[in-house]
Amino acid sequence: MATHVITGAGSGIGEVLAERLLARGDEIFLFARDAGRAKELAARFPGARTLVGDLSNPDRLSWALDQQTLPERVDSLLHVAGVVDLGGVGELTPRTWTNTLAVNLVAPAELTRLFLPQLRVAHGHVVFVNSGAGLNAGPNWSAYAASKHGLKALADSLRAEEHANGVRVTSVYPGRTATAMQAKVHRQEGKEYDATRWIEPGSVASTVLHAIDLPRDAEINDITVRPGR
Repeated sequence: MATHVITGAGSGIGEVLAERLLARGDEIFLFARDAGRAKELAARFPGARTLVGDLSNPDRLSWALDQQTLPERVDSLLHVAGVVDLGGVGELTPRTWTNTLAVNLVAPAELTRLFLPQLRVAHGHVVFVNSGAGLNAGPNWSAYAASKHGLKALADSLRAEEHANGVRVTSVYPGRTATAMQAKVHRQEGKEYDATRWIEPGSVASTVLHAIDLPRDAEINDITVRPGR
């Protein structure tokens, strides 16, 4: 039985991943920002375990995890959580920049650091659910795209550093996906949201599962997923 740690399991891609991994009998640890959210996730995913830590405050993650029982080995660490706030460079405040970078980049880096011992034991896999914005930045996407460009750099460096330890690293770059975040983006863009136009969260989840289930003789470094309709 494999053990997985997942951020962002409350909705969208992370929710589907949690459901599918539980259904096949794997053990999952779901990250929650506070105790109340942890209770909600435990009720929604019977059999799952929870870990409490606020991704918007990466400096406190080490302390938070020290107070909890962690898995002895981690077969995959799945970074799915993220935040987005659109706006021009002339409009975005330091608070927006700081929060976006904290949740989308610094917290994944810190969680990876904290779980590296368990990942090395298991010869595990780190998956960063990035974004098309991590490859190309458009107008009004500067903060989000900067965080995702940084996430690509984190993944590339980690891959080179941990290859000798048997840790695989994959970045997944989905296009627009039918999630609550996408609905928020449409509101910020002033556009009507039609979920049927975009990638289903399950399709991205299938991509992630394909990467972590790949036999040990191969490693998928980068996967780009685009809407097919």
